[in-house]
Amino acid sequence: MSVTPEEIAFARDLFSDAGDITTRRMFGGMALYCEGTVFAILRSDGELLIKGAGPFAEALEAMGCTRWTYTRKNGTQAAMPYWTLPPEAQDDPEAASDLARRALAHL
Repeated sequence: MSVTPEEIAFARDLFSDAGDITTRRMFGGMALYCEGTVFAILRSDGELLIKGAGPFAEALEAMGCTRWTYTRKNGTQAAMPYWTLPPEAQDDPEAASDLARRALAHL
C-alpha cells in the first residue's frame, strides 16, 4: 500500500503554517521536511506521525501520543522516534504546525 495524492495534500496542508514544507516518498510512505529537516512521516497505511526527540518526546507522551513500535523478525520490539498526533492536531493546521515547530526545535 502507498500513500495517495489526497493523503499527501492533506499532510502538506495540515503543516502548512510551519514553513516551507517539502515531501519525499519513501518505503510506500512519505517524509515531510521543513527547510530540509524531516519532522514528520506519513506511513503507507495513512497514519501521520511527528518526530519526537528529547524533552519534546516526553511532552508528546504526556499529551497521550503513542510511539511507533514494531516487531522485528526475531520477535523483539523496536521503537522509532515518531509519535501519533494528539487528537486536537489531527485536523487543525494551527495546532499541527505548532507541533512541527516544536519538533524541529528539538532535532
